Amino acid sequence: MKEFILFQDELQVLFFHLPQDGVVLLRGEVASGKTTLVQKWVNFLGIQAEVHSPTFSLMQKYHKETLCVYHYDLYQVGLQGILANGLFEIFFEKALHCVEWGDEEVEKALGRLGITSTIVEIIALEQKRKYTIYE
Repeated sequence: MKEFILFQDELQVLFFHLPQDGVVLLRGEVASGKTTLVQKWVNFLGIQAEVHSPTFSLMQKYHKETLCVYHYDLYQVGLQGILANGLFEIFFEKALHCVEWGDEEVEKALGRLGITSTIVEIIALEQKRKYTIYE
């Protein structure tokens, strides 16, 4: 477990401690900064894209050359939503998969298929955010 308390403009510190591919489950309350984290991470990776929360589309894809980032938002649909929409198979692709609202049910489903995940828990403080990484 690693903990960081950072301002938004200090997030690059966090990115050096996160994987460049695989599944990252983002957990935190509404408005804790999950989408902002993905926005900054995608740009940090050199992908120039306008990153928005995929709340209604469930998943967005951002890429540059051989680098690919999938951004999921499971707030409204959970595990059943990605299964029903045929998106679960995408987790097998070599890419960075950032999953907002990736709860324990998603974590267990991935684990049953041999897919490990990193969990990032975000807690909003007054001006900063506390990020806890569980690998």
